[in-house]
Amino acid sequence: MIPLAKDNLTKADVQDKLKEIFSHYQGDKQELIPILQETQENFRYVPAAAMREIARFLRMPESTIYGVSTFYAQFKLTPLGKKLIRVCRGTACHVRGASKVLAEVEKQLGIKAGQTSDDLEYTLETVACIGACALAPTMTIDNETYGKMTTKKVAEVLGDTSKAE
Repeated sequence: MIPLAKDNLTKADVQDKLKEIFSHYQGDKQELIPILQETQENFRYVPAAAMREIARFLRMPESTIYGVSTFYAQFKLTPLGKKLIRVCRGTACHVRGASKVLAEVEKQLGIKAGQTSDDLEYTLETVACIGACALAPTMTIDNETYGKMTTKKVAEVLGDTSKAE
């Protein structure tokens, strides 16, 4: 049985959206990854109800859908926040204080790395490398990169993003 995430989706919501997604596919087993990707794009994660419907559509066991969804790090089984924050833990960032930046982000948001805030506003992750080593330590919020981060800059950056709504 696929574990359930806490969300406000109804079975009808999931079925309606998946009907639209499935209209682009033939129901072949090799379409699993693209269907999971499109499902996640639409829901910001892969709901358990969606996995069950995908299994039916592709005529595959639910356990296979769950196994693929948990094998690849790109797939999330719980809802992501509206803003995805990633703190780099690569070597350059680590040496220049990424752990202090991460601790400050966790303190400001009230969540730990790998968690989403209860209001589904923020998801916090760590990554091996953002690819902006010259700006270390770095973090991203959605697709925006913030470099030369300090604990003081964390409050400024998080404050700026909450005002942008």
